[in-house]
Order: sequence, then structure tokens, then C-alpha cells
Amino acid sequence: MANEIIPEKIKGIPKFAKELLRFCSITSQFILFGNIYDLFPFPQGEKYIPMNITQFIAHLLTTYDNYKIVIEYVPLEGFRLLKGDEGIFANLTRRKIGDKVVSLLDVYETIEKFITGDEKTAVVINFSSRLPEISCSKDLPDFLYHTFKLSININQKGNPPSFNPIIFLVEKENDLPPWYTVENPRIRTIPIPKPDFEIRRWIAQALLPRMDEWTSLPDSKKEELIKDFVNLTSGMFAREMLSIVVLSKRENLSAREIGEATRRYKVGVSENPWAKVDKDRLNNAEEFLKRRVMGQEKAIKQAATILRRAFFNLSGSQFSRYSNRPKGVLFFAGPTGVGKTELAKAITELIFGSEHHYIRFDMSEFSHEHSDQRLIGAPPGYVGYDVGGELTNAVKQNPFSVILFDEIEKAHPKILDIFLQILDDGRLTSGRGETVYFSESLIIFTSNLGVFEVTSDGKKIQRISPEMSYDEIEKILTEAIKEYFTFKIARPEILNRIGENIIVFDFIRNENVKRILDKMLNNVKIKLEEDKGVKLEISDNVQQKIYEEIVKDLSMGGRGIGNKLELLFINPLSELLFKLFPQAESTVVINELLKKDDRWELNGRVIS
Repeated sequence: MANEIIPEKIKGIPKFAKELLRFCSITSQFILFGNIYDLFPFPQGEKYIPMNITQFIAHLLTTYDNYKIVIEYVPLEGFRLLKGDEGIFANLTRRKIGDKVVSLLDVYETIEKFITGDEKTAVVINFSSRLPEISCSKDLPDFLYHTFKLSININQKGNPPSFNPIIFLVEKENDLPPWYTVENPRIRTIPIPKPDFEIRRWIAQALLPRMDEWTSLPDSKKEELIKDFVNLTSGMFAREMLSIVVLSKRENLSAREIGEATRRYKVGVSENPWAKVDKDRLNNAEEFLKRRVMGQEKAIKQAATILRRAFFNLSGSQFSRYSNRPKGVLFFAGPTGVGKTELAKAITELIFGSEHHYIRFDMSEFSHEHSDQRLIGAPPGYVGYDVGGELTNAVKQNPFSVILFDEIEKAHPKILDIFLQILDDGRLTSGRGETVYFSESLIIFTSNLGVFEVTSDGKKIQRISPEMSYDEIEKILTEAIKEYFTFKIARPEILNRIGENIIVFDFIRNENVKRILDKMLNNVKIKLEEDKGVKLEISDNVQQKIYEEIVKDLSMGGRGIGNKLELLFINPLSELLFKLFPQAESTVVINELLKKDDRWELNGRVIS
């Protein structure tokens, strides 16, 4: 007998379905909320058939609880027979299947006939969350009042006794007014979550046989691919799993390529720039990066190792082969102006061919508690909801990118919870409910943590200096970073996700200033020749004078060198060029740098 079935012993149905079966005998109405627009696997023999929620409920009640008829009501469309005898449906409604009912009071009268009739019947009211938007102002309160009263007054029927239930399908638990559901033992609210591992496995078993080459695979390989598909779709809807299979057939991907099909669905493109990275250039990453960033050999070596790991998609692989974490995570720490941002640009050029292929966020702009809405978007009903989040929009548009979060310590601690989700799950849900994947991104944080210490009286004291060795600096900054995340903001889990990827940058040492200076002066020469066709020659004594002035203060790093060079050389050069006004294809020779009345001047001549 159907009434002897114990829900827990029914194999292959979700938890919410078991709860619905159990309480049909003692509850007159149900409110199912959450994942109501998804597909649900219904067991038929040894197979599982994906169904929408209304078809699933109809099959569930008629198969396991002996219901004779299950009806669906859709606002603006009317009643529809989901399962059961068409004659019974017609006799109860005096309508044809699919007839429209406009007034909600007419709808209630029809529902009452079903619920109070002798046949074991269930009525599913679909799209209930939309009722306030499409009904007349007084219709809905009257309708809800009548159905509420019905939930209290209706009696059980049959032997054993059970109710003819009304089942509301809503998006959120509070889509119906609180007075309707609170402290009413005749109404049961049941959440429908996203499919868990077991549900996804049943869905995978139903969908994968549709893919090319499935029948020719050995059973062991089929089982492996089912497991892969289930793990790769963690956190996704069953409908998305169906979309992946449809996409794979459209793009001629076989069952063996289900991982690639899932990746394409997540990031939205078939091309994978990571697969096009020049392997020889990546193998010689240190040499490439050293040409852009000077004096940071140890930092560059660490970064290159992480990049090679990212190329082979090994980030987080020690924890799970199905990891969706970002390709790599780098945490650049050190004093200002030592090449942290420059190395991020160099890495971007190394991987994607252009230093402009990166997304940068200045985290000092996110110091307020609710500024996370700028990153992921405002929730429904708030200003900016329609715009979306800056971070989620950027990654959705370009999932293959380097994402730079500059000066991370300046962000509000609550913002850091977003990074925990990115580093752990490799995805974010925007304010609009869209899931954005970071599995093809490289995440770089920069920080000045530990460089300065603020005393109790508000004074800023520098904790590290160029006089210290690199090992001393590395130890102080690493300890400061760990202390900040563990104790100051109580987010040790973020530090745990960063792992051993903290890369400490050294001060710009005197021995590296000459190389940096040569590079900057060379940039000036190239720029002048490209724009004006004028070549520039700088005498050794002028270069030496510039060097001597710059090394007097290296506290601001490479950026400070650039600023000082502008004062010492570029500004005086502009004055000299206006004075000489050289023609294209001529050469300007700079032979003297001197200081007059607190102003630097250059002397030189033009060679045609």
C-alpha cells in the first residue's frame, strides 16, 4: 500500500520530497521555497528522469501516496492537469484543461472544490511570488484570507486519513505575508536547496548517457566521469548541468570532455588563454620579469614558481583534484615603490601578452563597511542594483585576467570575507544572483603591512630600514602580516588560504639604482625619438650626477627614483628642448647638470 511507504526508505528522492510525503497526512498546506525553478530527478526503475518542480510533485504524490489527481494553477493562465484522470478534472471544474481564470476569487472557488472533494487531490499554486504584481489590489488579500481559513477548517479524509493539500511555490520564505504562516500548525514551510552531491549524482546519471561516445566507454570510465561531473558542478543548479550537456553536444565535445564543457559553461568562452601561454617564456619567467622589476630576485623567483604551478592548474590540487580555486594567489608585501605593482603588470604581460590585461582595485576606496556592494553589487531594492558590482562585472566580462587588489589592509575587514569565498570556492554570487567564477584568474594582493607601526600616541614609526638585511625584513613583514590577519582583524582563515604565497620585497639597494636609472633614462630617450624624431645622448658625468643625487634618499623606492628623475632631469630637459628646438633626425647631447637658485638646469647642444 502507498500509505505504508516510509519516506526515508524511498531511494532517489530529495529531502524536501520526503518531508512533503511525511506531512501530507497531518498538514493541510505547504509553502515550498528556494530552488523552485530547478530540475529534480525522479526515480523510474533504475533510471532517474529530470523533471520540473510541478511534474516532480505530481509524480511523487501519485506514485508514493496514492493521490488520484494533481492540479497546477498558474497565474494569468489558469488550471492545468499535472497527473490524474481528465474526467475527474473536468467534473470538478466544469472547465476544459487550460481554461483561463482571471479573478483570484474564481480561482479560490475552483481550488475549494478540489480540496473539499472526495477524490485524493493536491493543488500546486505555481509562481506564487508573482501574485502581488499581477493581481488586483483587493483580490490577493481576499484570496489569501480564504485559503488561510481553509487551512484551518478543512478536515482529513480517507483511511488512513490525510489532507488534500494546497502547495504554494515561492522564491523566498517571506513572499507570503507573515500572518499567513506564523504559528499556524496546519501550514508547513519546506526549503528546497540547491542540489547536493547525491542529487547531482542522480542528475549526472540521467544526463551523461546523452553525450557522444558514452555507450562505447567501459563501466569504470563511466563511473569516473559521473564522479567528475558531480564534483565539478558543486554549487550549481541541476538546470545548469543540463545546459552543460547541451553545450557539449553543440560544440562536439564527447563524454570524456565533460570537464572542458563545464569550464566553458562557467567562463562563457571556448578559448583558453592559459593554454596559449608561451611555455618557453614561462620556463624563463625569471629573466623576463627581471627586465621589468630590478633588485627583487627572490620575490621574482617565488612568483615564477607560483606561475608555473598556475599553468599546470595545480593550485589547491593537494586538497582536491576538483578544486575551483583561482589559478594562483600572490601576496606582495614590502615598502612603497619597490616594484609590487610593476611585478603584477609584468606577470600580466608574461601570461597574456599585454600589461593592460589586468583588473586593479585600490582597496583604500573600500574602507567603509558596506562598500562591498561596490564589488559585488547592491541587493534587490537598493540603489545600484541594476548596475551590478565592479568586481563581478569585470570578471564576468574577462574571466581570464590578473586581478590586483592594491593595499589590501586599507579595506574594511568585512570586505575581506569576500576574498575568503574567492580563494576557497573560486566563485562569487553578485547582488543580482549571478555566479561569477574566478577559476581562470590569478589573484594578486599588495600590502604595506609591517613597514610602519603606529604608537599609542598616534606616531608612525618605520619598523624596517634599508640598513637591514633582506632576511630581517622578510621576517618582520611576514610576522606582521600573520599578526594582522590572526589577531587584529580575526581572519586567520584568509591567511590560511594565502598559505605560503606571501612574497616580501626588498628595499631598492644602491647597487640596483644604476640599473633602474638606466632603464628610466632609456625610456625617456625612446619616447623622445618616437614622438619627435630627436635622439638624445647623455654624458657619463651627467648620469653620475643624477645617480649621486638619487641615492641620497631611497625611502620612496622606484617611484621615488622616478619622481626625483623628473625633478633632476625631465623638467630641465623640457626647458632645454624649448631653448634649442631641435629638428627631426637631429641629436641633442646633454653634457652638464647644475643647480641654480634651487632649480636644476641642463646644458647641451644639437648635432644635425
